[in-house]
Amino acid sequence: MVNPRAWFAEAIATYALVFFGPLAIILSVVAFGDGLSIESIIMIALAHGSAIGLMVYAFGHVSGAHINPAVTIPMMITKKISIQDGIGYIIFQIIGATLAAFSLKAILPELGAKVNFGTQGGPSELLNNSIMSGFMVEAILTFFLVVVIFMTAVHKNAPKSVYGAAIGGMVFLLHIVGVPLTGASMNPARTFGPAVASGAWEFQWLYWVAPIVGGIIAGVIMNYVFVNKAEKEA
Repeated sequence: MVNPRAWFAEAIATYALVFFGPLAIILSVVAFGDGLSIESIIMIALAHGSAIGLMVYAFGHVSGAHINPAVTIPMMITKKISIQDGIGYIIFQIIGATLAAFSLKAILPELGAKVNFGTQGGPSELLNNSIMSGFMVEAILTFFLVVVIFMTAVHKNAPKSVYGAAIGGMVFLLHIVGVPLTGASMNPARTFGPAVASGAWEFQWLYWVAPIVGGIIAGVIMNYVFVNKAEKEA
């Protein structure tokens, strides 16, 4: 049975991520800062982590607050969500992300354009601009994001009162280390929306394939090693 309210919740939550996350990039890197400094990385990480954590608390009880196709797809594969709802989630995540990016374009057209409204720009010079290294970084970061989601929000024995903080905290950590390397997408919708607004499509495939691969590996392992065992023992 499909749940359009949950789809709408995914759109709102993803809008929040793609509005506040890239807004932090625009402000910290362009308006207030001078490039990608330590201070700007912290601000970017805090914005993304806070947006995710708060949206998980706000909409977790409605849709699960996936906010990310790389989370929804493993949920579909492990049958935590129906195929129909999963497809609806992904469509509305993309809609929310795109609307958020165009909101930023309307509010800060010139400043936002300088950072492509938060679109990730591919593997950095720290990775020698290596596509393979960038792919591995995005896949590994998303792997651990999905590990935390399955072990806090999905596992029946996890303390539900802290799962938003745990997921938001993990997003903060992953951005601290990932922003200087790949921009730390870990989320195809997060990259897609700003790409539509900016026209920056060069590495779009990387930010779809790598997070989905990392998310699927994590979801399958966590589900069949830990989550299913707890459900059978209940």
